[in-house]
Order: sequence, then structure tokens, then C-alpha cells
Amino acid sequence: MTDAAPPRQRLLSIDALRGLVILFMLLDHVRETFLLHRQVSDPMSIDATEPALFLSRSLAHLCAPVFVLLTGLSAFLYGQKYRGRADVSAFLFKRGLFLVVLEFTLVNFAWTFQLPPSVIYMQVIWAIGVSMIALAALVWLPRPLLIALALVIIGGHNSLDGLHFTPGSSLQTLWSILHERSWIQVTDTLRLRVTYPVLPWIGVIALGYAVGPWFANGMPPALRQRYLLLGGVSALAGFVLLRAANGYGEKPWQAHESSVQTLMSFFNVTKYPPSLLFLALTLGIGMLLLLAFERAGHKRWISVLAVFGAAPMFFYLLHLFVLRLLYVACVALFGLDHGNYFGFDTIAAVWWAALLLPLALYPPVRWFAGLKARRRDLAWLKYL
Repeated sequence: MTDAAPPRQRLLSIDALRGLVILFMLLDHVRETFLLHRQVSDPMSIDATEPALFLSRSLAHLCAPVFVLLTGLSAFLYGQKYRGRADVSAFLFKRGLFLVVLEFTLVNFAWTFQLPPSVIYMQVIWAIGVSMIALAALVWLPRPLLIALALVIIGGHNSLDGLHFTPGSSLQTLWSILHERSWIQVTDTLRLRVTYPVLPWIGVIALGYAVGPWFANGMPPALRQRYLLLGGVSALAGFVLLRAANGYGEKPWQAHESSVQTLMSFFNVTKYPPSLLFLALTLGIGMLLLLAFERAGHKRWISVLAVFGAAPMFFYLLHLFVLRLLYVACVALFGLDHGNYFGFDTIAAVWWAALLLPLALYPPVRWFAGLKARRRDLAWLKYL
């Protein structure tokens, strides 16, 4: 007899995966704070990027795709818990608007410490918010149509890479928001930087919602795990085949004198906006990690990761302000030692900081995750 997994075990794996990618995000944000004098391009320049820096940045590639996929999955589970698609649609719309406002205010201030801002960066929280608003409408589609639409967007959006509009026109502004990373001039003193064009992310969140029934109450764990294995392996196989062919949707990889650099070139994919190969690689790995975490059960390290994943927005805001305050303190104490920046000399220092910071952030995040679990009567906690 095959029974459904206990709800806590089933959901623990989701929180644990979310917690892992949050820690990868922390590593990348430490790099962006304290290694700003050694910025990387998108995709990275293989000749100018050392393997350790390439690995650090590549690990962070998992963050947005996995997080957006799990956002769609969590929306489906939310509907199971409450009253179905009407509640899901309303919640997605309200929380999506909340995230967009949050990106334009607290999040942007955490990055710039500038009031009033001269630049507003439309980054991952913006993309998740807009994707949630889009999903609020898409949840009403039949599941087969939703799956087809998600796959068409993910697989087909690179066919639009050659489409451009006159700079400054309304069509160019709309296209920047949807697919082309660029600047939008709002006033003489305010610009918007569209870092995360939203079209591919709408495909990813729709796919996450579409795979929600794999985690539904009553789904046998063995069948869910079979689906995750098939989905993960298929995505990675598709990545390898398309990448080997040096074809659609990505800048070509090249053989280098060093085998390490050749391998780096093969896995050097474009994030802004995320190419088909970027999403095939990261979502494939994400599904296999979710499978591994579910099979791991209730091990202590899984529970620790799940604490970070249970309060993701709280962690996101907290770590941004902590990093900014640490940077300001370092400038005050040590001055600017890399041109216009204070920064670490090595990528190893970035890793050490990223390993130590979770130890300091864990207690407040655990407290907030516990508050969310205890105070179901506080509706506003659902938005954090």
C-alpha cells in the first residue's frame, strides 16, 4: 500500500530547497556588495573570470528560477488549503502588487540608501510580483492549456530576441518590461533600470503552478518523485543537447586551451532575460534537488535550511539591510580601497562572509518563521 507523504514532510522539502537557494542568493549579494570592483558580465567573460568567481556566480543562477517555480507551486498549495482558484487569484493579485511596491521602496532603498532615488532597480522582487499578478489571471486556464502556455513562453521567448523598438517610445518601454533589459527615463531626475524583464518569469511561475498537483494531498510520494526525476532529467538532457549543438537561444560556447575554461564556457548562460538554456539548466537542477530533499526526510540540515525557506521575504529584507550597513561600516573604518569602492581582495573572503552571515541571521529568521506558524490570525504575515 502506498500512502501520501505526511504534509509536513512534503512541505519541508519545498522550504528546504527555498532555503538553499536563499543562501546561494546571500553568497551572490555578498559578492555584489564587497566585490563590486570585479563585476561580471552577463553571460560572463571566460577569459576575465576566474573559476572560483564563475562558480560563485553560477550557483546564484539557481536562485530566481527555483524561487519563481516554487512561488507558482506554493500558490497551488495555497488554493488547496483555502477555497480554490478564486482565493488563489485574489491572493496572487494582492501579494503581487505588494511585492512591486516593496521593490520600488524598501528593497530599492536597501540597495542604494538614496532618498529620493535617482534610479529604481526593477529586480527579482519586481519580477516575482508582476509574475504573480499575471498568474492571478492564468490560474483560470485549464491545466493542459496552462502547461502548454508555460512551455511556449519558456521555450519560445528567445525567438523574440531580435525584436527592438525605437528608444524612448511607448512600445520600447513596454518591451523593456517584458523582454529587453534596458533603461526607462521617467523624469529628468529619475530612471528605471529593468534588470528582470518579466515575460520568461511568467512562464516559470505558470509552470510551477501547473506542477502543483504533484504535491497535492493524496499524491503518492513514489509517483511525485518519479515525476520530479523525469522532469529534472529531461530538462538537463535538453540543455546538454541544445548546448552541444550551439544553436537556439544562447551565445555560442567555445573550446579553450584549458579544459576548465571550456567547461565554464559550456555552462556560461544568459540570465537577463533568462534564456531557454538558462532555465533548462537551473530548473532541471532544482527539480532534482527537490527530489533529493524529499528523500532525505527530516534530517537536521534539512530542517535548518527549511527555517530560512519558511520566511523568505523577511530574510531577503533583513540580509539586504545588514549587508548595506556592514558596507557603510567598512567604508567608515577602512576607507575606499578599490577606487570608488571598499572591497575584499579575494573571492575566498566572499565565501567566508557568506558562510558566517547565516549564523547571525538564523535566530531572527527562526523567530519570524515561528511567528508566521503561530499567528495564523494575522493575515498580513502571509505577505512576508
